[in-house]
Amino acid sequence: MFLKENILLALSGLRSNKMRSFLTMLGIIIGIGSVIGIVSIGQSLQQNVSDQMSSMGANNIYVYVAQRDNTNIMNNLGGGETGKMDDADLLTREQIENVQKKFGSEISSIAYWADAETGKATKGHDYANVTIYGVNPGFFQVQNLKMEHGRFLQDRDIKGLRHVAVVSDRLVSNLFPPGTDPLGKTVEVAGDKVTDIYTIVGVYKYQTSGMMSGNASEKDVRTYLFTPVTVGKETAKNKNYAGFELQPKSVENASALTSELKTYMTRLYAKNVKYTVSVYNEENMLSTVMNVMGKISIAIAAIAAIALLVGGVGVMNIMLVSVTERTREIGTRKALGARSGYIRAQFIVEAVIICLAGGIIGTVVGLLLALAGTSLLGFKFVLSVPVILISVGFSMLIGIFFGYYPAKKASQLDPIDALRYE
Repeated sequence: MFLKENILLALSGLRSNKMRSFLTMLGIIIGIGSVIGIVSIGQSLQQNVSDQMSSMGANNIYVYVAQRDNTNIMNNLGGGETGKMDDADLLTREQIENVQKKFGSEISSIAYWADAETGKATKGHDYANVTIYGVNPGFFQVQNLKMEHGRFLQDRDIKGLRHVAVVSDRLVSNLFPPGTDPLGKTVEVAGDKVTDIYTIVGVYKYQTSGMMSGNASEKDVRTYLFTPVTVGKETAKNKNYAGFELQPKSVENASALTSELKTYMTRLYAKNVKYTVSVYNEENMLSTVMNVMGKISIAIAAIAAIALLVGGVGVMNIMLVSVTERTREIGTRKALGARSGYIRAQFIVEAVIICLAGGIIGTVVGLLLALAGTSLLGFKFVLSVPVILISVGFSMLIGIFFGYYPAKKASQLDPIDALRYE
């Protein structure tokens, strides 16, 4: 009963002093809006980075042969060291397939490849720059490729040494007239070593991240042309493989699987005095990046929250003014029997309503700012309900905290002195 009366009294006071009430709320609105806007943009940025890294294989596990005194992944992944190694030092196809058999229950797919070769695909007078990449069928899932037409490479292509290719939509647009079905068409590809003719069996969507990155030029962009790994190995100096990449079935199990693989592969190369096998997973790096970005967002939000403190001081100030203005009213209520707790609750409720209204308006402002910011930055907007609830709840706490002193002061007024106040 008393709570309802206090709420009605507070709303009546807000309506009678609209401009003053709005200016009082302004600090809360700015503070809440800033915090929600910054945190929402930060979370959107985190989600965008996480999605990009995941699409690049952040949860994948890389296994590569490296010199015992040089385990730098950038120097070894993709066959960078293959030319300096003997076949005996590299991984055989059978060894890679044994890994898939042994850890089959934990591995979603496994990819291995031949050394990449740059070249140019031509059709008549038209051309497209390509990187010829001999891969196995598992490469499709591990690299998260998106097929637009046809199919990816299959086991029969690998076993049959078929000169077929999966090309990008960019290559198709460069070599064929609009509306042409490229499936079954042939392209001549002049590589660093040989010139060959491939039949197109599939078209994937070009991406600018991960292993699919290329030149930014529209016409001369270099995309991957995927051929069977056995075809890619035909002209290679070494017939074995410098490494492979696998995709865990469970993201949560990636770290444990990395440790198991490391133990298994280390034993496999225990007798090799020159080379070993390193196992690498970017999950830890992704976690570190997310943690750093999260801390930065929190730090910036904490700075923005200073506006909340300023707004709270403004609420306390205006409530003290209100107590002074309503001294006779308070004295009358106390003379009629109102207890000090009732008077205190009345002013606390009024402060809470002011802050709650400011918090709700600030939340809307913050979400609009976050939506505009993420749109300008090209990120997907992420709505965080917990942040909204915490911000609104925090605004109510500010009302209680900064409204308590004025409310206590009002409740302690002597009714006789209050009635005499002019």
